[in-house]
Amino acid sequence: MSVDGWNTVLVLGGIRSGKSEFAESLVRDTTAVRYVATARQAEPDDPEWAARIEAHQLRRPAGWTTEETAEDPSRLAELIAGAAPDDTLLVDDLGGWVTVLLDPVHQPADDRVTIAELAAAIRDCTARLVLVSPEVGLSLVPTTTIGRAFTDALGTTNQVVAEVCDAVVLVVAGQPTWLKPGPAQPNVVVPSQSGPSRSAPASTEIATEQPVTAPDVASRVASPDVLTPHLPEPEPAPPVDSSPWSAPTMMLPMVATGLVIQTGMDLPMPDEYAGPQAIDRLATLDLPGAGLGNLERVVGFAAGTQGTPTPRPWRAVRVLLLHGDHDGGAAAGATAGESGRRADQARAGKGPLARLAAEVGASLQVVDAPTAAPIEDGPALTAEAVESALRYGWRLAEEAVDDGVEVIVLASCGAGTEAATAAVLAATAGAEPAAVLGRVISPGGQVDDAAWMVRCATVRDALHRSRRSPRGPKDILAELGGGDVAIAAGILLGATARRTPVLLDGPVGVAAGMVSRDLAGQSRHWCLLPDHGGHPAVRLAADVLGLTPLLDLKLDLGEGATALATLPLLRTALTLAGSVGGHPSLAPSGWAEPEDESPAGEEQPGRHERPDGDDGDEQRFGAEPGRDGTTDDSEFDEPEPAGPGPTRPDPTDPDRDADGSGTRTGEFDAWAGDGASRGA
Repeated sequence: MSVDGWNTVLVLGGIRSGKSEFAESLVRDTTAVRYVATARQAEPDDPEWAARIEAHQLRRPAGWTTEETAEDPSRLAELIAGAAPDDTLLVDDLGGWVTVLLDPVHQPADDRVTIAELAAAIRDCTARLVLVSPEVGLSLVPTTTIGRAFTDALGTTNQVVAEVCDAVVLVVAGQPTWLKPGPAQPNVVVPSQSGPSRSAPASTEIATEQPVTAPDVASRVASPDVLTPHLPEPEPAPPVDSSPWSAPTMMLPMVATGLVIQTGMDLPMPDEYAGPQAIDRLATLDLPGAGLGNLERVVGFAAGTQGTPTPRPWRAVRVLLLHGDHDGGAAAGATAGESGRRADQARAGKGPLARLAAEVGASLQVVDAPTAAPIEDGPALTAEAVESALRYGWRLAEEAVDDGVEVIVLASCGAGTEAATAAVLAATAGAEPAAVLGRVISPGGQVDDAAWMVRCATVRDALHRSRRSPRGPKDILAELGGGDVAIAAGILLGATARRTPVLLDGPVGVAAGMVSRDLAGQSRHWCLLPDHGGHPAVRLAADVLGLTPLLDLKLDLGEGATALATLPLLRTALTLAGSVGGHPSLAPSGWAEPEDESPAGEEQPGRHERPDGDDGDEQRFGAEPGRDGTTDDSEFDEPEPAGPGPTRPDPTDPDRDADGSGTRTGEFDAWAGDGASRGA
């Protein structure tokens, strides 16, 4: 077989996708192939189907033998189970096999048992086996009963066969994409596709697709170590730091997945109903005072991302610290080697970020990004490096979620990042660089205005240099952003795909949010901004992204530290929202108040959901019978005022005047005076 290490391969594809030709190219180097045809012969009145079968027959080399299973669908499993280890079988295709399986001639029968028998035969097969099957489920649900039965049966067959096969490949427009590489293949392996000619045998070489790599990013075999900082145990004597702060944990090795990150990706959105329902629920809780204030927003955010009106506090937290420097004028005023020292400090479990991570029980992962070239002279990264950095960030988010992480904190410690993010904001939001560049503060606390002016000039020159370049998200990352912003954007996209929220609080995070928004608009809805830290770039990007800061602490301890410092407060709000019961004096609220109290334990609907049986305005406004026994249009009745003032008269009041005016005896006298009373 032309794919070393794989005995069984499932080739999927749509109609006229080239799946059969691709499957034949996998075994064309084998002289003796047993071709298993599953479809029935064409009827005399169906010349088009006969032409299709003839085209398949003409494509087969002379040394191949053909066997048919159209008369008995169970024979396919028998042929596969009885194949010898030196045999090569090509089954084309499972769609025809399912058609025969559903034929009334072979019914009634337990189709699931027949499919399970086929899967067992494939799993135990010692021969080289290639199976072709149409991919279903990419179009509308069939309108006929037999069409839906065929789709369900073929979809089930594809799933169970893919599970037991060593490899699965999807062919679209003649281009193969490997969905399930073999265990012995670390990279995607794509066999060369041959033409249908008999006289010119197809090439049997295997072309190995090398993943595009960026320096210091995708060329690694393993992800960075995940550190778990912890605070030292309190001792009676003055504490002595005699134990390491962190315990490294190795990550899984990188596997090429063939992920394609492109503009317009359709990623999931948070639950649009859970957030408003959670906010409504806060008004009914047994809390003194006016409630949680601005922290109500974190409750609504967590409810939407978790899909429940009673969100739970985030416990498993992962801090991803991006260390990527920017050469040239972008790093003006930065101390040489300072960013590397901060990264090493975090790896050792020391420094503000690691100590804050230890305080909240978060794991810490330091990610080295490729150094960006001077943006005033040329692109910061190559296009290939941007692609690799995006995939790398996506994979970091996926690995975090696979480890049970519930929220990701994005941090950064690179030199020149503020100038790079200012350039990104200028390109994506039309910002003025001087307005979004923060002051340059030296380690001694001095303001370095000369360095700030150099950074402004660098951003201006970079924008002028790239003024005729495309302004797509990947183009902006390549021209201006650099590796750390690209990896951060990949993290946001990967977290969005896995329905995991991300806390942002610095320029790299919001710049990545701007880029990821243009790749997948859903990503910004999974981001939370605890505090802008007083940074002008963060303020502008937050306004564009629709992220309202929860607090205004003006902390400036490095990107990521503010989010960690506020995390206990956010957890407290979520704990109160999820654990405090309702106030005993408040009745459950809904579209209409029920007359009888609901059974114990039955949840009452909130303002953002309509109870079962609500048929519109009658129940919402509550029609009531009139005096003559008919139902009046109470929709137009003025509601009773809650405070003092004139009220609607009660027709049963004994003191009501005979004229029906509703004025009690003596009431008009007291109101209008004696003269008016005598005049009446």
